[in-house]
Amino acid sequence: MLALNHPLEMLRPPIVQFGEGTLTKLAAWVEAHGYRKPFVIADTVNAARLHVLGLGDVACFGTVKPEPDLPNLMEAVHAAEAAGADLVIGFGGGSAMDLAKLVAVMAGSGKALSDISGPHRAPARTRGLAQIPTTAGTGSEVGTRALITDPATQNKVATESVYMLADIAIIDPELTATVPPFITAATGVDAMAHCVEAYTSKRAHPLIDDYALRGIELVGANLKRAVEDGSDMKARSALALASFYGGICLGPVNTTAGHAIAYPLGTRHKIAHGIANALIFPHVLAVNAAAEPEKTALVCKALGFEGGSAEAVLKGAQSFCEGLGLDMRLRAHGVPEDDLANMAREAHAIRRLLDWNPVDLSEQQIQEIYHRAW
Repeated sequence: MLALNHPLEMLRPPIVQFGEGTLTKLAAWVEAHGYRKPFVIADTVNAARLHVLGLGDVACFGTVKPEPDLPNLMEAVHAAEAAGADLVIGFGGGSAMDLAKLVAVMAGSGKALSDISGPHRAPARTRGLAQIPTTAGTGSEVGTRALITDPATQNKVATESVYMLADIAIIDPELTATVPPFITAATGVDAMAHCVEAYTSKRAHPLIDDYALRGIELVGANLKRAVEDGSDMKARSALALASFYGGICLGPVNTTAGHAIAYPLGTRHKIAHGIANALIFPHVLAVNAAAEPEKTALVCKALGFEGGSAEAVLKGAQSFCEGLGLDMRLRAHGVPEDDLANMAREAHAIRRLLDWNPVDLSEQQIQEIYHRAW
């Protein structure tokens, strides 16, 4: 863990509107900034309810994939260019918001993803960027990173730039009220995983720890409530805040082994990001427990069980997730056992995340995690 006096930079959108009914502020903000051609990036579900944005007949790319790949990104870029967009609006979960970040810097630039991927290579954008999450999971609305799958390699390509930071994020929990129980559960565990992985990272920082632990506590106290009653707006608001806190954690600290091990589930087997991370979360929490016993104990307490040994941590975390209605077996989600070794090889190569995990995991140890989860 980094010392309190270690320099740390935190970035977030200059305007964050949070709370029930805040979506109504979007139209006034768009008008005040003189935007004439807003362009929405959305999945098919949210593309069917554009009227809630209050922008009238607005142009939209409405076919964002659950795990967007390079062709999906380029379709969105070309659509934004054809529409003459002067404002890009990410409206949906992390996939829509990640695509919106990339479209905002790529449209009209003539640059390919390979020209800007990695850290600090994206061009300054010439159009506005607004982010409106409709799930409580990724926290992508407050971040500067985006992930896209390259079909040629089946790996996720990460791009990071201050130019992909939104001008405004509107976090209205009412937009999450219709999210089905399964997705509510999976995305909620994903938000918690962001917080837990940042909290136990080798580069954890006291400034971020406070956000991380509070996010974990909010999920522990409210996720089951929201799964059981989607209209419980207090619980929905708490999860939206936890997701926001998770997004704050991702900027200066980021995730570790949990996300690295979860990524092949999405790239190879098309499992949505939220459930992929939920399936792996208990196993990584357990394997890291001995290296971070005090922090792990606080995580377990927030989730309503007593930790201790790695087995106790694994059992408690799995029970928490199963109590949300999640089937925690990889095979139940279509992952073939004969691919686990290939997945372990791919996950082990994601050094940008694994190098910061509190335990140095070998390829064999990652494969054992997959087998146990299978």
